Amino acid sequence: MSKDAVLWSRPPIHREPVDSSNFGVVEKPLSTFEKLYNLSVVRKALILVLLIVAWEVGARALGNELLFPTFVSTVEALFKGIVSGDLLIKIWTSLKVLVWGYAIGIVLAGVLTAIGIASRIGTDFLETMTSMFNPLPAIALLPIALIWFGLGNGSLIFVLVHSVLWAVALNTHSGFRAVSNTLRMVGKNYGLGGFAYVTRILIPAAFPSILTGLKIGWAFAWRTLIASELVFGVSSGSGGLGWFIYENKNELDIPNVFAGLLAVILIGLIVENLVFHTLENHTVRKWGMQA
Repeated sequence: MSKDAVLWSRPPIHREPVDSSNFGVVEKPLSTFEKLYNLSVVRKALILVLLIVAWEVGARALGNELLFPTFVSTVEALFKGIVSGDLLIKIWTSLKVLVWGYAIGIVLAGVLTAIGIASRIGTDFLETMTSMFNPLPAIALLPIALIWFGLGNGSLIFVLVHSVLWAVALNTHSGFRAVSNTLRMVGKNYGLGGFAYVTRILIPAAFPSILTGLKIGWAFAWRTLIASELVFGVSSGSGGLGWFIYENKNELDIPNVFAGLLAVILIGLIVENLVFHTLENHTVRKWGMQA
């Protein structure tokens, strides 16, 4: 008898369904601690609480308000500054300048990136410019900015643009160059070209790098602004958050100095966790490009 005949002569196999309860525990339910630990917000909040406790204990152990005020006295100074409106005015002054410098820097970075991806000479131009100016601290350009634009917001915006421009342009250009040839060919096969090709293929594929550049540009701009205002922050009789810190340092009001620093940190946390984290969740995480 041939092998095929033996195979065809085998009786059919019938399997009876098995109760799923006999399989044992397939998925173990998480405990309350495990559920809380899986939440990023809870983990970050725990880290902040530990830092606050360490701050309070260390300051009380030192026992010198002129060197290191306690967290409680810093929060009290922050609350008084907010209630009086003085600190809010300083924050608003800084944020207005920051938004202008950040927006102009992003626009110029987009123009430079477009030049960079248009041709080889454009790529060489962008790489040369970023190699020259990206390592240059923005605060080092402030004396020149003061000569060109005077003592005011123009000088601050100039150094902010420098802080944002090169980081965003470099990361955006790197993201565009990393787009796979498969995605590029898909766009060409669909007949996309020009602006549609950039917005539907290149930008979504390169968006993780673009978002990284935006984060770095924001961080550079924020710390450059505060550093600039610490020295040259007065414009038309008023200054920003950095000038608030500098004035209180001269008056030896150290709790207010730390209140200003705490305001800088809180604004950074708000922008990072509400703005960029939300943008990241609705784009690259939603698209499955990041875990």
